[in-house]
Amino acid sequence: MKIDLHKIPIRDLVKDYRNSAEEGVTGYGGKLDIRPKYQREFVYNAEQRNAVIDTVRQNFPLNVMYWVKNSEDSFEVLDGQQRTISICEYVNNNFSIENKYFHTLTHDEQEQILNYELMVYFCEGRDSEKLKWFEIVNIAGAVLTKQELRNAVYTGPWLSDAKKYFSKTACPAAQIAYNYLKGTAIRQEYLETALNWISNGNIKDYMSDHQHAPDALALWSYFQSVITWTQGTFLNYRKEMKGIDWGFLYNTHKDKPLDSAALEKEISRLMQDDDVTNKKGIYAFVLDGKEKHLNIRAFTDNMKREAYERQKGICPACNRHFAIQEMEGDHIDPWHSGGRTRADNCQMLCKECNRRKSGI
Repeated sequence: MKIDLHKIPIRDLVKDYRNSAEEGVTGYGGKLDIRPKYQREFVYNAEQRNAVIDTVRQNFPLNVMYWVKNSEDSFEVLDGQQRTISICEYVNNNFSIENKYFHTLTHDEQEQILNYELMVYFCEGRDSEKLKWFEIVNIAGAVLTKQELRNAVYTGPWLSDAKKYFSKTACPAAQIAYNYLKGTAIRQEYLETALNWISNGNIKDYMSDHQHAPDALALWSYFQSVITWTQGTFLNYRKEMKGIDWGFLYNTHKDKPLDSAALEKEISRLMQDDDVTNKKGIYAFVLDGKEKHLNIRAFTDNMKREAYERQKGICPACNRHFAIQEMEGDHIDPWHSGGRTRADNCQMLCKECNRRKSGI
């Protein structure tokens, strides 16, 4: 890959700047694609954005940027998108700093900003070299999420359409499922979640298979079905429902007859059970009955020592003697039958007998 260093005045960078949801983000006289398909959305907060402008106004150096040179009249930002958009948005009067817009600055202050020279490396090479270089320069900046890197590889009409549903702050996915999703849309976490669900964990395969599809309607329809099923199955919303992998539960249980009222009664009971330490796991438990979801409260070391001394080190299941480290605490009356995690309900079994009892 060929790399050359250039000095680009801000007045040249902001020439013909456009930021359109439909047509993308361009500048540098229309020759620079500021947000290529593999780049993330604008994620700087106001403090970060303002810091860029303050650096320029004080004539301090900004970190070097990287542009890919596609032809004599065509470039794309490889690294520096967030700084570039911050600068262009300010010069175009789209935000103020301490109530000062660019157009309210004195002529000298405006000229100082417009004459500020950005240090930009022009990079030329094959597509594979560009993406590899992108991964390298990204290490020094704000690290991309795994989904943002996948987007860099599987660009195409399908991805562009999928982003309409899942990748904007007020996107349709956020509007119908904000309370059920963790992360943020602009960091591609909503898209990643939907893909993880529909592909049962095989996101790369799904994106590769659909890369050249004309739209992402199948993914969006599936996602809506998951949320509709979740809201219909679990009638009362609780904060513990945010961030659960609802798609995996939907994939397994969507065709089963479920009694929503009975589920709600059981959920309410378990939410009040101190022995259940993983309240999020209640939703999977009421569907499949596997106690592993609940992280049932374990016996304390004191409880286990008390039981061990009471038994004189004898496992009641096989009547053999063991050292305490060779034994495990067990509920005499099982938790699912109402047994509590208390000292008087604790017995020490050897590891083999405990696993046999637990069916492991």
